[in-house]
Amino acid sequence: MMTILRNLMQDVRYAVRQLQRAPMFALTAILTLGLAIGVSTSVFSVLDATIVRPLPYHDPDGIVSLRTMIDGYTQPASWPQYLDWRKDNQTLSALAGFQVDSANLESDGAADPVHAVDVTDNFFDVFQVKPLLGGTFVVGEQEAGRNDVVVLSYEMWKERFGESRDVVGHTLRVNGVVNTIVGVMPAGFRYPLGTTHAIYRPMHLTASQLTNRGGHFLPTIGRLKPGVSLDQAQADMSRVFNDLGRQYPDESGKTVKMRTLAEATLGKTEAPLRVLTLAVLGVLLIGCVNVAGLLLARGVRRQKEFGLRAAVGAGRGRLARQLLTESALLSVAGAAVGVVMAAGLLQAMRQLLIASLARGADVELNLQVLAATVAIALVTGIAAGVLPALRSSRISPSMALRSGGSAGTSRGQNRLRSGMIAVQVAVALGLLVCSGLLLRNLQAMRNTELGFDPSKLLSEEVFVTAANYQTGTSGRDMLTGFYTPLIEKVRAIPGVSAAGAINILPIMSWGNNSDVTIVGHPPPPPHQELLAENRIVTPGALDAIGAKLVKGRWLDQSLDRQGGELAANVNEAFVRKFFAPGEEALGRQINWGPMKVKIVGVTSDLRQDLGQPALAEMDILAAQVPPEYVVETLSDMQLVMRTSVAPETIAGPLREAMHSVDASVPFREPQTMHEVIAETLTFERLESWLFGIFAALALVLSLVGIYGMVHHEVEVRTREIGVRMALGSSRGRVVRNILSRVAMLMSVGVAVGWALTLALRSVIASVVELNAAHDALLLGTLTLGLVVIGILASVVPARNAASIDPMEALRNE
Repeated sequence: MMTILRNLMQDVRYAVRQLQRAPMFALTAILTLGLAIGVSTSVFSVLDATIVRPLPYHDPDGIVSLRTMIDGYTQPASWPQYLDWRKDNQTLSALAGFQVDSANLESDGAADPVHAVDVTDNFFDVFQVKPLLGGTFVVGEQEAGRNDVVVLSYEMWKERFGESRDVVGHTLRVNGVVNTIVGVMPAGFRYPLGTTHAIYRPMHLTASQLTNRGGHFLPTIGRLKPGVSLDQAQADMSRVFNDLGRQYPDESGKTVKMRTLAEATLGKTEAPLRVLTLAVLGVLLIGCVNVAGLLLARGVRRQKEFGLRAAVGAGRGRLARQLLTESALLSVAGAAVGVVMAAGLLQAMRQLLIASLARGADVELNLQVLAATVAIALVTGIAAGVLPALRSSRISPSMALRSGGSAGTSRGQNRLRSGMIAVQVAVALGLLVCSGLLLRNLQAMRNTELGFDPSKLLSEEVFVTAANYQTGTSGRDMLTGFYTPLIEKVRAIPGVSAAGAINILPIMSWGNNSDVTIVGHPPPPPHQELLAENRIVTPGALDAIGAKLVKGRWLDQSLDRQGGELAANVNEAFVRKFFAPGEEALGRQINWGPMKVKIVGVTSDLRQDLGQPALAEMDILAAQVPPEYVVETLSDMQLVMRTSVAPETIAGPLREAMHSVDASVPFREPQTMHEVIAETLTFERLESWLFGIFAALALVLSLVGIYGMVHHEVEVRTREIGVRMALGSSRGRVVRNILSRVAMLMSVGVAVGWALTLALRSVIASVVELNAAHDALLLGTLTLGLVVIGILASVVPARNAASIDPMEALRNE
């Protein structure tokens, strides 16, 4: 054992000395490995947090999410539906509902916005989690009069109460109502996963929500009974839905999909994250090939050294072990560089990760990731060193001492160098194609026709404490007491040309919809719902956003009053969906639940989702919102402002206007519509960024590899080139010969790359669609660009070859 350790230390000391003698080689190899390992480590950190690491709950595989579908739309549950699902299923030990909302946490006359998770009384039973302090909710605590209690998240308890152990029983003023603290959750518990610094409250349900089967607002999660599989739960819940469909014909045709909570949490991000694993392997392969090329070139230069060592008794195993020791040292140094780079990259992407991934806040360089980094580095470095070590150790001492300038010129070594270039080009091409298509798609989504001009459009989320505007206490309601005077003050701000309020901004990719029909039209076929998006607006909101009035009139508070006939503006997509070509929509009535709504105007389409065409939409005036929905609807609105100046310049006057109307309303920094659009594309931006980094790194490493391989080939063929030039070959011909060889190798690499890309087409499709005919120009440009850049990378060594003095080359031999 001591002999083995002594030999190992001797190999390490010798390897250090050898690397010190070749600092440029060592630096290039370490940086190459560091770049490949750094980017790979950062992505592995993302994969570890989102896919590898289990959800932070007890037995997370037993928690399921219910996804219900009707007519192609995803719908949460209504309260009566939730109660039926909870009562009739036989496979879930608990089924709970929840909503994520904003709330105003008030103290000392000011208010701070916090996340509020409104839950059913059995919510914490699904997670089988016990509070750190106090208790959770008891049965029936979601009933009116018993629901003014809260459970604090660990972060909220730590920040607001300094980890005081006697916090249970204290009170908080939330949305103008005094709530009693009944418990504190342990560190690490949060649901939804992206919700931190939260309070958990029992549901506060309106009379309409309690009875309306068509009011869908409640996402649901459940806990499987012991021994029950996901398939059994799926079959059981499908039975429940079929039974309810027979009992309530309006619900027939509704289907349910049971998913594990991990699957539901990943959602659309799972497939792209898995494809990123292939990208990681691609970058590591390029880095490995690059370092292998460097080691091969270095091995050729050291053939005389190996010959001398072999002549004095060093065996092939000892020579191979020495070279692998050098590779391992390079790997460790590359890992250190990679960890530093990964930490910086994750920090730069942190906000993007948090915004785009449910578990983005959990992404970190932990011990498992660091251990994986070291393992990846050692495997990559040693894999890169195995072939050079085996080839160098096989050199015959007499051949090595005789070879002189012929070292490295064998047909086998030429084929090996050619193969390395082809592999790097092939992988780089695949990553370039994915990155180029993603960037093109992202740009296309950013340039999507929205139906309005996003420039100089500003939005500000407004969350009002409804308890301060109850008619019975203050004599004011939220509309006349807050929104109307606020909008008037905002319109008076210099530079503001139009302003209003809307409950859901366009292009947010979510919204409220309801089943509607047109009075006088025949009822729709069975199992078909005719859904329309619903928006609540104040006068001027649609105009401020940029909608155009196509026909009729805008909603008008002087004409469309509370208690009068309900009026709506509908968009052109609504007219196309619900009316025959040429049929007049103005003046017709819409069946909206138990109410009838008159169409008074048709407006241009505003896109609700960047990924699909405009949906049918009906807009109702805030003044006509039924009383039972006022608090739910008007508590949380978006103030929209069209400006004639840079939107950012009115933030100060806007704050003053809001606080002059109600100082208790928290001021959130306003966003330009371009920022809102960017937020809706957060995951797409993350995808493009990561694949772009991989593609750029693959391209750089490939070019470095091509340069290194060509430089090495020129170096080992110096005598041959000198002979050719002595026999009359011109400098231009030498350059052309080298560049034509590189062009041929690039072409082979491109062919292999396209074959690989097309073979993985179905895998790549989970990230971006590859349509060769539609994207021919982009794909052709990327391919040609890669070939041209690769050829340009070989120009310098080719010119160096052409500058060789024939006599000097022959004399050195």
